[in-house]
Amino acid sequence: QVQLVESGGGLVQPGGSLRLSCAASGSIFSINAMGWYRQAPGKQRELVATITSGGTTIYAGSVKGRFTISRDNVKNTVYLQMNSLKPEDTAVYYCNARTTSSGYWGQGTQVTVSS
Repeated sequence: QVQLVESGGGLVQPGGSLRLSCAASGSIFSINAMGWYRQAPGKQRELVATITSGGTTIYAGSVKGRFTISRDNVKNTVYLQMNSLKPEDTAVYYCNARTTSSGYWGQGTQVTVSS
């Protein structure tokens, strides 16, 4: 089992920045990749960014160049640095951890981009 705890969401003006954090605990040795997904009201959950244990990253086209995913293997934490935020980035952001057999989700953190 893997437990994920997210933090760092909030309200920010367009053009602003936020950093999300996701701390993993439990069977962390089994994690192959971690990532961030988001779900806006009335929409399906979508991939934002992922990072493998080897450091390979994947970004959604809508956030490429604005968001950066990184991980601290000592702290077992993955981060999402979000810059140049837009109103369309408003969503609940979920942390995800993937093992060879299972996927795990955090509880979600709200990000609201509004003036």
